[in-house]
Amino acid sequence: MSLPIAYLTKNDKKANIFILSVSSVVFLAVVILHELNLNIEVGFDPHIFALLNALINGTVSVLLILGLVFVKSKMYISHKRVMNLSILLSVLFLLSYIAHHLLAESTVFRGQGSIKYIYYFILSTHIILAGLSLPFILYTAYRASIAEYSIHKKLARYVYPVWLYVAVTGVVVYFLISPYYV
Repeated sequence: MSLPIAYLTKNDKKANIFILSVSSVVFLAVVILHELNLNIEVGFDPHIFALLNALINGTVSVLLILGLVFVKSKMYISHKRVMNLSILLSVLFLLSYIAHHLLAESTVFRGQGSIKYIYYFILSTHIILAGLSLPFILYTAYRASIAEYSIHKKLARYVYPVWLYVAVTGVVVYFLISPYYV
């Protein structure tokens, strides 16, 4: 099977502007949302968005593993499809994350002992790596979309495990904090 045909024309300047702009807007939105809550009654439990986020993260985790299996099996079209779906689901995650933080009050983790330290370690590494990984994920996807596969492959060796860690720890964080939702 041959490598897939690129679907974007190479324009590094425009791509860099786009990637940095999207990454900056997402970062600023998340920072602002941390301090913002609408305090409106929506008629349903807004923590449903946290569950949706965990389901999306779990699905992305599976897709990322499938993507690795496909590329190792030289099934490049399947690899491209699951990776693009992973990016699309990550956008859906962001919208659900925004809805959750706008509609639900912040939840305090009330676990005690070593689980508290484990939770905060996982949460802090999850947040930091999620914030830092977005431009690298987009840049790696861009390299594949313009058929610069050798650069894509070099980047993916570092970006992939971070993205997978963020997706998996998103699910772990949900399971650790969800008992404390009110």
